[in-house]
Amino acid sequence: MRAALTVPVVVVALVGGLLATSCGAGGRAGETGRGPAVRAATGIEQLRAEVVGTLPHDPKAFTQGLEMTEDGTLYESTGVVGQSSVRAGPLVGFPSVRAKLARPLFGEGITVMGPTLWQLTWRNGLAIERDARTLAELRRVPYGDEGWGLCHQRHRDRLVTSNGSSRLTFRDPRTLVKTGEVAVTAGGRPVSRLNELECVGDLVYANVWRSDRIMRIDGNSGTVTGEIDAAGMLTPQQAARADVLNGIAAVPGTRQFLLTGKWWPKMFRVAFVPR
Repeated sequence: MRAALTVPVVVVALVGGLLATSCGAGGRAGETGRGPAVRAATGIEQLRAEVVGTLPHDPKAFTQGLEMTEDGTLYESTGVVGQSSVRAGPLVGFPSVRAKLARPLFGEGITVMGPTLWQLTWRNGLAIERDARTLAELRRVPYGDEGWGLCHQRHRDRLVTSNGSSRLTFRDPRTLVKTGEVAVTAGGRPVSRLNELECVGDLVYANVWRSDRIMRIDGNSGTVTGEIDAAGMLTPQQAARADVLNGIAAVPGTRQFLLTGKWWPKMFRVAFVPR
């Protein structure tokens, strides 16, 4: 199970104005910019999410997927049957377009591929291809697995998907046909409950469902090369009304990421730095 599905959700704005920000220098997303981090006995880099900016986030959004494109458009997919949606708009402002998913669809991960966008569904057995500008549905494609996380490795022209297990599956970006898979391990042990995904070059960032941990994974071998602690961003009062971390988006042209979660009232701009 993903989480409680019976709580009514009302779709409102994705983000408002920027409350606080402190942008770092340019560079590739995924770099820490702070030198080598402390490594655990397994050789895995130990990192933490350092907050450098805070933005509002729709506290009614049951976030399932998050992605930011090079033109500054922020995309978000939300779940819950009867309340699922996908929205797009500027990082600072409100969504300019949105599309709802009719019952019984449960929205899941998304990724943008130039003029189009893929959106997975949880247990509905299909994926939806959309126009990335209007979010209009273009077609539905059978999907023979549970849909959880999704990202696109452009340099390899392949999709990477998760289903809550310890596997990452590679798929053809036009047909979603499975082309391969890799087992994700940390220190030789499988890492299960892989959820929302973000591709950065050969790296895949995956949050571990029902935890505050994000794994940085070598997408070729499945080896975890870094573990990020993203705990403590919400206040205890905010956390009491929110659900789990679930939303990772690299900020193009920077070393930073956007993080949020299901029913979180905030979205955080962060850098991954040594613990």
